[in-house]
Amino acid sequence: MDLSTTIERIPRIGPVFQKRLKKLGIKTVQGLLFHFPHRYEDFSNLIPISKVRINEICTVQGRILEIKTIRTWKRRMFLTQAIIEDETGAIKTTWFNQPYLTKILKKDDYVFLSGKVTVGTSGVYLNNPAYEKAFLGKDLVHTGRLVPIYPETEGLSSRWLRYILRSLLICLKNKIPETLPEKIIKKEGFLPINKALWQIHFPESENLAKKAQERFSFEELFYIELFVLRERARLNKEKSVSIPFNIDLTKRFVDSLPFKLTDAQRKSAYQILKDLEKSRPMNRLLEGDVGSGKTVVAIMAALNTIKAGEQVAFMAPTEILVKQHFQEVEKLLKDFNLNIGLLTGKQDQFYSKKLKNQVIEISREKLLEKAENGEIDILIGTHALIQDKVKFGKLGLVVLDEQHRFGVEQRARLCRGYGGQTKLIPHLLSMTATPIPRTLSLTIYGDLDLSLIDELPKGRKKIITKVISPKERKKTYDFIRKEVKKGRQVFVICPRIEAQNSKLKTQNQKDVLGWAETKAVKEEYEKLSKTVFPDLKIGMLHGKMASKEKEKIMKDFKNKKVQILVSTSVVEVGIDVPNATVMMIEGTERFGLAQLHQFRGRVGRAGYQSYCLLFTESPARKTKQRLNALLTSEDGFKLAEKDLKIRGPGDFAGTRQWGIPDLMMNSLTNVRLVEKTREAAKEILTEDPQLKKYPRLLAKLGRFRERIHLE
Repeated sequence: MDLSTTIERIPRIGPVFQKRLKKLGIKTVQGLLFHFPHRYEDFSNLIPISKVRINEICTVQGRILEIKTIRTWKRRMFLTQAIIEDETGAIKTTWFNQPYLTKILKKDDYVFLSGKVTVGTSGVYLNNPAYEKAFLGKDLVHTGRLVPIYPETEGLSSRWLRYILRSLLICLKNKIPETLPEKIIKKEGFLPINKALWQIHFPESENLAKKAQERFSFEELFYIELFVLRERARLNKEKSVSIPFNIDLTKRFVDSLPFKLTDAQRKSAYQILKDLEKSRPMNRLLEGDVGSGKTVVAIMAALNTIKAGEQVAFMAPTEILVKQHFQEVEKLLKDFNLNIGLLTGKQDQFYSKKLKNQVIEISREKLLEKAENGEIDILIGTHALIQDKVKFGKLGLVVLDEQHRFGVEQRARLCRGYGGQTKLIPHLLSMTATPIPRTLSLTIYGDLDLSLIDELPKGRKKIITKVISPKERKKTYDFIRKEVKKGRQVFVICPRIEAQNSKLKTQNQKDVLGWAETKAVKEEYEKLSKTVFPDLKIGMLHGKMASKEKEKIMKDFKNKKVQILVSTSVVEVGIDVPNATVMMIEGTERFGLAQLHQFRGRVGRAGYQSYCLLFTESPARKTKQRLNALLTSEDGFKLAEKDLKIRGPGDFAGTRQWGIPDLMMNSLTNVRLVEKTREAAKEILTEDPQLKKYPRLLAKLGRFRERIHLE
């Protein structure tokens, strides 16, 4: 058995547990060993029964005097009760809904029990303790020590994982090959890999658990840094066409705009245009708050590229956003004699100066033929752009909206047959309205250069943001009605499309969860259109609707035929309705801080006073932290840092796609550790760029590359 052995070949793991493990993404021995605990229960306080104290967590050892299971009809549950004794006394023990325990634990068995001491009507007892039979010479696994608690799934408990992991670690004792270079282990004082795996799963002390965590946190970040630095080096060896910075053309475009560029837009545009002049591919991420004017900067880069005789591919994640970009590009470049194409899953259009500024529908075959012949200057589309049938004559620039990870392979796919020079790679400009915290920009996005638009256009009013309690709902609806009467429009955002299948049947269940059911678009649309605002025009938008339906709703909303739009987070990215002044968000606890900030940016786009109204019934501390941050700051970059600290990076900016374990994911908030791993990676690559001296590290990096997604 080794790390690559599949779980099907591990003894004592049958088909049922194989299926459950795969739910957690575990397919091999390595996957199991690196499924780390997310916390530990400290059951190391082993004391005589006479010394137990109410509300303390402790471990006791003794003999079972009696054990039985009864069914309580009033509360409809099984109650397993036992009495255990040692030389100093006896104590009662109670387990809830675990009737099988009477088959495992018998009278006169010696056991260790770890849990909280509680007092009830029948006296002092151990409440739902962890249990373990005592055998001579057997190490404790589930009690009497620091006990690991793992990320679980239904039918797969931490107790079962401890049982399997201990067997595996014994089987593979000192057989797991070291992956970190020896010089790094010595310099940082890390535990060797075999010892570190033991100590992270079954630590002898808090200090050793911490040392194991430090080693693996460093190691995972080290792989990320190696990966992105090698990607950067690999890209620097690629060739791209040099796009001259056409100053006169750029000035003419800027003068044609109906608004004045901000200093941040000018600075970012200059960085991008200077990058395009180089003969190696640009790899730049343009960050800017919602409404800061990123698209205009991208259009400046596109215009320079086209006038140098090259083509531009402009990709966005949704059809709604793609069509919006098409309209904006067509409007801003109407005086520059260009051909612009729109390619989506359903409908293809073509705008041509030669056709007297007409937008016409043409067949997909004709559109693709024009792109391959180089007749289309800008082709705007969804992921349909990287399909095999889409080819460009001379692709010089790829612009991506909210799609940061896009590797050399994907670019190569876009520029097959690039003017007969297949070795040329197009420049890449990626845009995001989700500001990336510093640690993530050094790691996950470390192969991208950054340009920041950190100011909004002048003259915009501050958006008034308020947290609304459930009792203020009617008052809020009255306020919304007043805004609509003024001629303004309203967004209502819900976390789900439809209500959950399993309704909360009792108030008790609602109390246990801490808040009511998640608001759903379809239900909210019904309620608002029939009960709350029957006299107003209300629309509904969500991801499962047909493209034409979505397009019609957005068109009606933009043309003021719809006054209130009830939607899912599909409006989060890029949708622009300047007349909308109210953003009402239901179930704010279901969204991240950066996402809430993006919702807020969908209003306040014109000169009207705008409002962001946040509804939540969650009592959770993290929810309050996030909402307070939103109330006190309008700076997307500061909010991104706070979001990272509060929620952790796992749910931030799609980093889950990297497949990083939770333990290491949390390390992405540690700037000092990130910088240390970056320096270590640079040192290794400076000494040995091909990693010829480190074959195991190279192999590990290859597996790491397969694990992440670059699309």
